Amino acid sequence: MNPEPMNPRPAEDLPSRHEADTLRDPSRAPSTAAQRRRWRRYLADEISEETVYRYLAEREEGRDAEILFEMAGAEKRHQQHWRDLLGADATPDPRPSISSLTLQFMAKHFGSVFVLALAQRAEGRSPYDEDPDATDSMAADEAVHEEVVRALATNGREKLSGNFRAAVFGANDGLVSNVALIMGVGAAGASPHMVLLSGVAGLLAGALSMGAGEFVSVRSQRELLDASRPTQVTLDVAPDLDIDRNEVELIYRARGMSEEAAHHRALERFGYYECDCDPSLSHRDDEDAAEDGAENVALGTDLGAAASSFCFFASGAIIPILPYIFGMSGYPGMILSLFLVGIALLGTGAVVGLLSGASPLKRGLRQLLIGYGAALATYLLGLLFGTSTA
Repeated sequence: MNPEPMNPRPAEDLPSRHEADTLRDPSRAPSTAAQRRRWRRYLADEISEETVYRYLAEREEGRDAEILFEMAGAEKRHQQHWRDLLGADATPDPRPSISSLTLQFMAKHFGSVFVLALAQRAEGRSPYDEDPDATDSMAADEAVHEEVVRALATNGREKLSGNFRAAVFGANDGLVSNVALIMGVGAAGASPHMVLLSGVAGLLAGALSMGAGEFVSVRSQRELLDASRPTQVTLDVAPDLDIDRNEVELIYRARGMSEEAAHHRALERFGYYECDCDPSLSHRDDEDAAEDGAENVALGTDLGAAASSFCFFASGAIIPILPYIFGMSGYPGMILSLFLVGIALLGTGAVVGLLSGASPLKRGLRQLLIGYGAALATYLLGLLFGTSTA
């Protein structure tokens, strides 16, 4: 049994094959003004997408650049379809929307994973599946394009350093924790000076805690890797070992080598390079060193990670106390603090949404609700303790 299609259109709304073919061929039926407006909107979108892909391709190299140029060529073919339908109405080219112009600007001057993420969402919202004026091949192209851009965006997401993600989440932690602290202290009836002092204390305490935690985490991970990394003890003690009775082979077998490979490695350590063994079993000190170097780069330094975490948290935590730094107090200070934090939370949420391939608006609103929820909870607690104290 075939499953029911999701969100099926009413049968009366679906054009027959003959009607669809007629709509696609302007010589067989006159087009309406609404159709021409829609076609020009589609043409503007296709022109914008071609421009975006070309700008991105010019900033890339190798395989990714070739793929993006191919994508631009496909959008060019789609443009021709709408130009054929529009005829003389295709000129001059329709103006792109503000969002399309923004995306083109970002692609030309920055060319980042964020542009690809936005392009992925645009491809996923293609109306060609439901529009009888678009050909089946165009609808299929758009579905494929979404997957191609998704793959390219995924490559870009993987290339992003961990520090960038840490910046977003660290700043978000600072925003939520400090605005909650300020709302609680302010609701308890503390003076503006005490609210500011509490906010600064929360900033420093949180940032230092984040920095110390990151320092310990990275240092511990480095020590764990160092403890697990093989040493060169076999080179140091090789001259004193009995070549016929020794445990060198056991070292390599314990590291996961086969008995044959361990025997080959042991002979190498003793200087017997011209042995009747498989050369592929030979040790690769240079490659091992390169891998260790890659691990060190990926992990970073403990001091660098600590400093980054401190700055990321502090950059978010300072926003809620800005009104109090400039002398505001009471409810006006609270309201402005919430407003500034809300804008920042929407921004960090949108960035997280783009990086994860989700809706930036939904992720921004989710971050906003979480932040405001925490602020409301501490505000109510502040009112409760303020009343009790009084």
